[in-house]
Amino acid sequence: MFKGLEELVKVIRERKNSSPDKSYTNKLLNDKNLSAEKVKEEIKELFEAVEKNTNKIHESADVLYHLLVYLETNEIKIEDIIEELNKRKKK
Repeated sequence: MFKGLEELVKVIRERKNSSPDKSYTNKLLNDKNLSAEKVKEEIKELFEAVEKNTNKIHESADVLYHLLVYLETNEIKIEDIIEELNKRKKK
């Protein structure tokens, strides 16, 4: 199930080396303010979709993508987040 998520993270990391003219992801990775604004915008759209019970999956995917890009933009590794979550598991 999470293989697709791993592949998305891999693609995001690979896009760091592409041209901002050809890669939306690269553009976001190189503009912290734009990346932050997109996360805020997409979260707002997700809340609206949930309230209206429309496009929830589409908007959730947008939030997840933009959040992963934002994390990479700010040098926060998803692996470190997963490790932190695993530490919080109750045994």
